[in-house]
Amino acid sequence: MILSPAARWALRTAAGLVLAFIYVPLLLVLVNSFSTSVTFAWPPPGYTLRWWQAAASNEGVRAAVVTSVQVALGATAIAVVLGTLAAMALVRHDFFGRDVVSLLVLLPIALPGIVTGIALNTLFTQALGGLTFFTLIAGHATFCIVIVVNNASARLRRMSATAEEASTDLGATPWTTWRLVTFPALRGALLAGALLAFALSFDEIIVTTFTAGPGLQTLPLWIFQNLFRPNQSPIVNVAAVVLVVISVLPVYLATRLSGEAAGAVTK
Repeated sequence: MILSPAARWALRTAAGLVLAFIYVPLLLVLVNSFSTSVTFAWPPPGYTLRWWQAAASNEGVRAAVVTSVQVALGATAIAVVLGTLAAMALVRHDFFGRDVVSLLVLLPIALPGIVTGIALNTLFTQALGGLTFFTLIAGHATFCIVIVVNNASARLRRMSATAEEASTDLGATPWTTWRLVTFPALRGALLAGALLAFALSFDEIIVTTFTAGPGLQTLPLWIFQNLFRPNQSPIVNVAAVVLVVISVLPVYLATRLSGEAAGAVTK
């Protein structure tokens, strides 16, 4: 469909307004992290690196970042293993109830976070002895698996099963076929899924609230709990910028990897 110049201009304007609505507030947070004001004053009366230095030496921020990274890595590892197995089963095998299983695997990402959080909290506290560091990882893994399954399933559907069948016909074991045929073609999608799962876990707060053990604080939780404390406002801005950067980088890398891997499969 060919659009008129006026229609193209209107679409570009609308796209620009949407992007501005999303990203201008993030830009304001970045600018405020360098402000000399101890409140969310605008415009900033001056600029300083004082708050970045204070955040770097703040034990609460540092501990929260470390906890977030550890939880995200743990959840990502579980998601990659279980998500890969689920994708292989759903795409490469036909069995009774496959559509129902597919729906159940993908459902956690569609459910409201508070519903998932309450359900997991009930399970962990009433049946498994209470909340710990590992319940937090398990809680994050429930929705991270969906990302890996989606990525792996999409790649498997684009891959012909001919090479895997030929490998089996030539006497290769299932493990050898997976290691030498399937995994090399699937590797880019799994890495992209892992990066997206890490980013999703790192900035999650609702499920975290219900599944974190006593004394555990991720960076989003630290930001939320300190947001309305006047003496912490500048450091909260810095922590928010760090959260955005660490969340955006994996998404950017995953997008690049997905594009390159898709091109390689097409070729």
